[in-house]
Amino acid sequence: MKQTTKLWIGMTVLAFASSAVTGAVIKNTSINEAPAPIFAPSPVAAAVPGGLVDLTAAAESSVNAVVYIKVTQTGKTQRVTVQDPFSDFFGDFFGFGGRGQQQQREYKAPDKHGAGSGVIISSDGYIVTNNHVVGEADQIEVKLNDNREFKGRIIGCDPTTDLALIKIDGKDLPTIPIGNSDELKLGQWVLAVGNPFNLTSTVTAGIVSAKARALRGDGIDSFIQTDAAINAGNSGGALVNEKGELVGINAMLYSQTGSYSGYGFAIPTSIMNKVVADLKVYGTVQRAVLGVQGIDVSGWIDNEKAKGNDVDLGTVTGVYIDKVTDASAAEDAGLEKGDVITEFDKKQVKKMSELQEAIAQHRPGDKVVIKYLRNKKSYTETVTLRNTQGTTKVMEEVDLDQLGVQLKPVTDEEKKTMNVSYGLTINAIRNGKMKSAGATKGTIILEVNYQKMNTVEDWEEAVKSANQSTDRALWIKALTPSGRKVSYVIDLNE
Repeated sequence: MKQTTKLWIGMTVLAFASSAVTGAVIKNTSINEAPAPIFAPSPVAAAVPGGLVDLTAAAESSVNAVVYIKVTQTGKTQRVTVQDPFSDFFGDFFGFGGRGQQQQREYKAPDKHGAGSGVIISSDGYIVTNNHVVGEADQIEVKLNDNREFKGRIIGCDPTTDLALIKIDGKDLPTIPIGNSDELKLGQWVLAVGNPFNLTSTVTAGIVSAKARALRGDGIDSFIQTDAAINAGNSGGALVNEKGELVGINAMLYSQTGSYSGYGFAIPTSIMNKVVADLKVYGTVQRAVLGVQGIDVSGWIDNEKAKGNDVDLGTVTGVYIDKVTDASAAEDAGLEKGDVITEFDKKQVKKMSELQEAIAQHRPGDKVVIKYLRNKKSYTETVTLRNTQGTTKVMEEVDLDQLGVQLKPVTDEEKKTMNVSYGLTINAIRNGKMKSAGATKGTIILEVNYQKMNTVEDWEEAVKSANQSTDRALWIKALTPSGRKVSYVIDLNE
């Protein structure tokens, strides 16, 4: 039996270089008002009269605003240990000390290349694509349908929604009007526009097969499902309705073979609009959190029946709350385990993916009305949403330069000298949080927040996780150049 897989369409996620200047700080400011929209929807095209649907106008208008994106990641250079093939024959003869001589050599991995699609959303050159297309690229090249080429730069990326915003320097560029994905109906015709298999400016047609489809089980998981053919290279391309309006960003395919076999999935514009606005204004997404863990009511009922339990929640749709997070917006509003959320911000909620999509359209500090059932009785509460730190403040773009250290993995010689098997050596340091804490050049960082440090990517991920945590602190175990064990505490709030 073939194993069904869910694939990001486009390119394989690339890895960062092994040595980089790293660090992080989050600037907090109060939210006074929501940022102004980065773009306004263009006037909606006239609906097609009844009868057969004519998609030619939608295809012709949208294809010019979908771009081809080529990305390059420079191969990283690293030191490797190699065996001298001649030492076994000539080691003793030339006095090199015997068999099996080892040498340290530098090896540069080849550059990695990938490709995908993007959608121009403003005439001055802002382009939406997928995070997995450009998130770790060193160079970005953008080619328009009229063969003009531009260098692209990243404005911001959001792995949680797999969206990214890039910018090219251009004027009067073609755009696609932004439609409302909430208005999509099952069975409605849509077009997928992109560059599959490097076949630029490709348009395929299908219908909306499902909405608020959950697939990944992590992040914001609420996709538009369509049977319009989507393949590798369609990542970041446009899902367009019959009026020529953008209603989604193509992101995934569901396949047993690795290529199209029936269904593709797109991120709805209801999520895209808010994410892109945040990336442009703040550089990072202002993610609101309700503070509940739950399951679709239908899934909870099935689980209870499998245990032999008879249940009656007063509804067969909604989100069953399994846990309420301490000091969260939900706890403040009085929500409890066993409650069933049926409506969020005037939108009916039938399943968890719909709740995730609704929350993703808000920022910390927003007040929303929630309807829920408790013991089959309906209640209404106004909730003030918070961020992952439990506050309503803005989290601005992370500055990865504030810790002031350059790191590299420990060498074989350092492992032997310091009696360690892993770690990151500080090979350059300047004024910053690490220097203020007492770290010096030559210090070996072993653990950060109880995670072993083997690569620079481990360090960057630890800092990122700390920024998003409630404590917002780095607990560091290290060795000084003299071999003394030390600990540092870096407060990211300061």
